[in-house]
Amino acid sequence: MSGDNKTLEFYTREASAYADYTSQEKRSPLLKRFAAFLPEGGDVLDFGCGSGWGANRFNEMGFRAVGFDGSEGLAAEARERYAVEVTVGRFDTFSAESAYDGIWASFCLLHDTREAMPGHLARLHRALRPGGAIYIGLKEGEGAHRDSLGRLYTYFGTDEMTGLLTAAGFGRIATETDQTTGYDGADVISLHIFAHRD
Repeated sequence: MSGDNKTLEFYTREASAYADYTSQEKRSPLLKRFAAFLPEGGDVLDFGCGSGWGANRFNEMGFRAVGFDGSEGLAAEARERYAVEVTVGRFDTFSAESAYDGIWASFCLLHDTREAMPGHLARLHRALRPGGAIYIGLKEGEGAHRDSLGRLYTYFGTDEMTGLLTAAGFGRIATETDQTTGYDGADVISLHIFAHRD
C-alpha cells in the first residue's frame, strides 16, 4: 500500500486472524484458471500476498512464486505458514523489470486511492515479461469508503479498469463479476480481471 496507514495497521494487527480466514482459499478456482496462462515452472509474483496462501498454491503447482506485501505481520505469517519468500514494501516502492511470467494481485490494489492506480498498473506491466499474464481482483462500484473495520476501499467499474489497463499497455483483457462476502461480513460485487502484457 502506498498511502493508507490505517489499512496497513489493521492488517498488521489482525495478521494471524486474517491469515486463518484466507487459509480457506475461497479463490482457488480463479487461481487455477489463471495458472493455465503461465508457462510450466514459470516465475510468479503474488502481489499484495497477505498470508501467502496464493503463492503457496502456485509453488505446489510447480511454479516459482514469491510474495510482496505492505504488512510485516502478514509477511511473517506467509513465511511461517507456507515458507513463502516475501518482500515487504509499499506498493509504490515496488520495482522490477521483465521478471515474472505472471502476477497475481488479488484484492490488494483496492486498498489505495484511485489516483494511485495508473502508477501501480505501470509498475506491474514493467514487471511482467512479454506475453505475461496478470490477475487483478477488485470490488465493483463507485467512489471510496472505509469498511466497518477501518480499511480503505476504492471501487472500480469494468469500463474504467479496461481503460486503465489498456493505457498501461495491457491487452487481451477479460472481466467478470460475482457476489461474495468480505472479511467484515458485508456482501460485495467482486470484479475479476485477466489481462496480458503483449
